[in-house]
Amino acid sequence: MEMKKGRLIRPIAHIHTEFPTKFGIPRQSGLAETRGEIIFEPEYRNPDAVRGLEGYSHLWLIWEFSETIRENWSPTVRPPRLGGNERRGVFATRSPFRPNPIGLSCVKLKDIENRGKEGMVLWVEGADLMDGTPIYDIKPYLPYVDSHPHAKGGFAETVCDYELEVEFSERWLSVVPEEVRTSLFQILSQDPRPSYQNDPDRIYGMEYAGMEVRFQVCGTKLTVCEVMQLSEKSRE
Repeated sequence: MEMKKGRLIRPIAHIHTEFPTKFGIPRQSGLAETRGEIIFEPEYRNPDAVRGLEGYSHLWLIWEFSETIRENWSPTVRPPRLGGNERRGVFATRSPFRPNPIGLSCVKLKDIENRGKEGMVLWVEGADLMDGTPIYDIKPYLPYVDSHPHAKGGFAETVCDYELEVEFSERWLSVVPEEVRTSLFQILSQDPRPSYQNDPDRIYGMEYAGMEVRFQVCGTKLTVCEVMQLSEKSRE
């Protein structure tokens, strides 16, 4: 990525998650207990670079919207949670369609693993990133300055409680590994569909954790129709 004055910024790491595509990724970090591992690029695998990081519970990730890069930008966007019809200023939203395709996420640091040639690997929870997303920087989350309980949340406050009831039969639930059941329920309850679509007969397919999860939404209820394990070939 090239910045003004000719300066370049390069990824320091990439994150690996259970989302092979954009569809289904939580709209914000922390909404689901998603798993991810951050692997540093070779030149940043010096263990001294993460010395003391174990003292923090949460991290800020600065990353690239690598799948939504555009040549041009628009001063307004259509936030999905407003139905995709109302416009807001791009700087009043967290839309991926920005002048610079940079994202910011707060994640929970679960563990730091020394993995030999891959260096110090960071295990995180709650990331809203696709598999392979470039990470440009990592900073510790500082509660005494980063937390503002009385801050105003703009239009986002009016939709923050939006949640679907998830109906998941035992037949399909048995296909889902226990370690990802909670996160899958959380992802589905946030309604992965594009907000402008409201067809109760339409069946959607979402890839997550090596599975394809098919579902329908009628009103405020999401019903899982089928869960299939994807073959290694289909994930390539």
